[in-house]
Amino acid sequence: MNERYYLAIDIGASSGRHMLSHIQDGKIVLEEIYRFSNGMEEKNGHRIWNVDQLFDEILVGMKACAGLGKIPYSMGIDTWAVDFVLLDRKDRILGDAIAYRDSRTVGMDSKVYEIIPEEELYRRSGIQKQIFNTIYQLMAVKEQTPDLLEKAESMLMIPDYFHFLLTGKKVQEYTNATTTQLVDPETKDWDFELIKRLGYPRRMFQKIQNPGYDLGTLTEEVQTRVGFNCRVVLPPTHDTASAVMAVPTQEETALYISSGTWSLMGTELLKADCSTRSMAHNLTNEGGYDYRFRYLKNIMGLWMIQSVRKEMAPDMSFGEICDLASKAQIHTIIDVNDDRFLAPENMTEVVRTVCREGGKQVPQDIAEVAAVIYNSLAKCYADTAKEIEQLTDREYKQIHIVGGGANAEYLNRLTAEATKKTVYAGPTEATAIGNIAAQMTAAGELKGLMDARRCIFESFSIKMYQTGRKEQ
Repeated sequence: MNERYYLAIDIGASSGRHMLSHIQDGKIVLEEIYRFSNGMEEKNGHRIWNVDQLFDEILVGMKACAGLGKIPYSMGIDTWAVDFVLLDRKDRILGDAIAYRDSRTVGMDSKVYEIIPEEELYRRSGIQKQIFNTIYQLMAVKEQTPDLLEKAESMLMIPDYFHFLLTGKKVQEYTNATTTQLVDPETKDWDFELIKRLGYPRRMFQKIQNPGYDLGTLTEEVQTRVGFNCRVVLPPTHDTASAVMAVPTQEETALYISSGTWSLMGTELLKADCSTRSMAHNLTNEGGYDYRFRYLKNIMGLWMIQSVRKEMAPDMSFGEICDLASKAQIHTIIDVNDDRFLAPENMTEVVRTVCREGGKQVPQDIAEVAAVIYNSLAKCYADTAKEIEQLTDREYKQIHIVGGGANAEYLNRLTAEATKKTVYAGPTEATAIGNIAAQMTAAGELKGLMDARRCIFESFSIKMYQTGRKEQ
């Protein structure tokens, strides 16, 4: 029997990969086909994404599938959230695809709140304040380059733009659209009254479609370049939404950490909590698969470790850094959500500065710096777990850690100790797996979210950590 292949293209802030999958003996089999680098570039005084180069890499990886004789039945792309491109009436990009870590949004929250008070905005959107949210980025365009907004006929989130280049179809995928802070959590559609108040052109906002939506097939030009045709099916295009779809639980609601560049910690709600109390705790209600809300908090995450590795020990693996940190004799705890950690010139020095300011032991070598970060992350996870339990009036005995951070054994042990909960770590390729699970569900090979999660649990290695010990 010929396998039916599904292709997930998962693009993160530092790299992208093409992951091909099929079902064999009832289990999901995953194969990496192609990997490429990504990163912000400096251009015209801004941090930007080179979307042209990224799309070229997308096509190279697709062509590699053809070279292997493994033609996907369908494919879908996921990326980070909040960033977008503006297109003119001829579908040409206006300006650059500016990255969320760019400083152009400084002060834009005040501009937004002159139009809509912060509390009202949270009640309407349920989305936590992050200065890089699309709503503030669009205000930066309006204030700093208004001519671009006047010329813009379309706004597409980054994965929606790539799907448009593949198919010629413009839509906004639901999970990523919610991160704009411009979607109504009740109607699950654009809040056009809010958009009008803010002065953003209504014409830019495309129809919102759910994960599983079939965009059709590749354009003739793309078919010629990659050597095949296939269907393009929307996954949860926000990488965290794909990762959460892959949380291998059979519980109706579970506590999870999608651990990578960011640590996204939360649970799932069937109805958004847009209360003042929820806002005070800075919890967000991002759209998830099957209209579940990802009720979570953004935590700075392994971006900090990635940065200090680049600065202090670029030839050392993350596993080696983790091992060294576990032996370091330092117990300094810092606030990992300090805004200074968002995009510093030198992460190591900022960590040391924060330690000095707090009158705490200052880490010296890579082992101590990493130990401070790992211990601080675990403390933040424990505090966040308590917040979520209070807000949802529910006790969670387990935490599922998915994504690349599930490989960080020292952090997993610290998290189990700090939270006093059993930690299940894996799968590490959660984002690609969730992307593929959405495609397989759309194709009828999986029978919905819980069936997908059952299959994922049976298909991939999951490690368990408890206070004082680890089990396979």
